[in-house]
Amino acid sequence: MPITKLTAKKILKDVGAERVSESAAAELAGILNRLAYQMAKKAVKLAAHAKRQTVKKADIELAK
Repeated sequence: MPITKLTAKKILKDVGAERVSESAAAELAGILNRLAYQMAKKAVKLAAHAKRQTVKKADIELAK
């Protein structure tokens, strides 16, 4: 479930942007998706290293 341009646009508006271009929303969505997938991949590796199949909150925190 990737982060959409609409979600990125809502984030930008929540932090104060009055208007957001489609290209800005697309760029932010792309960056957020890449970061989320990198973080998730690290969290899965941490869980596997701990010999667990379940990814826990601590794995996500360590993956930051």
